[in-house]
Amino acid sequence: MASESSLVTQQIGRNMEGSNVDLSNSLYHPDLELAAGCLLRDRNGRSFEFRDLYRDKKAIIIFVRNFLCYTCKEYVEDLAKIPKSFLQKADVRLIVIGQSSYLHIQKFCSITGYPHEIYVDNDREVYSKLGLKRGETSTSAAGSPHVKSNIITGSIKSIWRAMASPAFDFQGDPAQQGGALIVGPGNRVHFLHRDMNRYDHVPISSLLQYAGVQTIPFGNQRPLLEV
Repeated sequence: MASESSLVTQQIGRNMEGSNVDLSNSLYHPDLELAAGCLLRDRNGRSFEFRDLYRDKKAIIIFVRNFLCYTCKEYVEDLAKIPKSFLQKADVRLIVIGQSSYLHIQKFCSITGYPHEIYVDNDREVYSKLGLKRGETSTSAAGSPHVKSNIITGSIKSIWRAMASPAFDFQGDPAQQGGALIVGPGNRVHFLHRDMNRYDHVPISSLLQYAGVQTIPFGNQRPLLEV
């Protein structure tokens, strides 16, 4: 298994092979510049540029597939368990981005208990600029500590939530995959992962560790100890 440092380097980069760039001092990803000016909306419909999320502070940014996806729901339920005090101590923002109408944000936060920042990229411009994938290469859960439902029960729950929604829609493109980004302050990209399928999200404890935030255990994970 690759070490954490090699994983971060590999995930960051396009055209990084053979480069002598000092990753500890100057981290850059060309796709970030393309996405920086794209507009997002908050739960009240107010617009923000993507760069506003990481301009002044390091941010962990999670892109979810769609708000009806059961794996996304269960992943965000675990994100909701991260104490705000841990983020404040590390001076790090935690942000979820979906790709539905902003009108679905409040309901999604209500069912997941998610108390942190959340925005939507209704036109999927940031998803596209960052190269987040469409379509799935596999549907194996691969022992994710965050997914509790199997594909049958999870899909049934997703369909039921769609039917119970005021507007019957998928709350995002069901073929769109998500990803994870750690960025800031400014244009410093510390980590970038593009999900290959609905189960291919980065373990939350790993994201917290990469961002310098105190970790907490999830599922069958053992606590990560700093040495």
